[in-house]
Amino acid sequence: MGSQDIWWSYWYFHIPNYFLSLVFYCLFGRFFLSFFLPPDSQNYIYRSFRWLTEWIYRPVAYLTPSAIPPVLTAPVAAFWVAALRVVLFMVLYQLGLMPRAPAAG
Repeated sequence: MGSQDIWWSYWYFHIPNYFLSLVFYCLFGRFFLSFFLPPDSQNYIYRSFRWLTEWIYRPVAYLTPSAIPPVLTAPVAAFWVAALRVVLFMVLYQLGLMPRAPAAG
């Protein structure tokens, strides 16, 4: 029962964190599959990676300097998603809203 309490008591941390981690790993999936598949591929996995990550991919592609090759846009976007996860953690920690590990013993 205690493990369920820590999930539902801190849903405002777990749900955004889970979503951002999903986007993070899908960006790397998109990056690695782009070496094997054309950009307009009908592969269902590649299409789902594109669909899940397009909301962050396009702004990052627009803001990324042209000195960085377009193939590296997905890892750059993954960096910003990871930074967003760190910021989420830091803000909630500073506000005292993070889950705490139970005391040992």
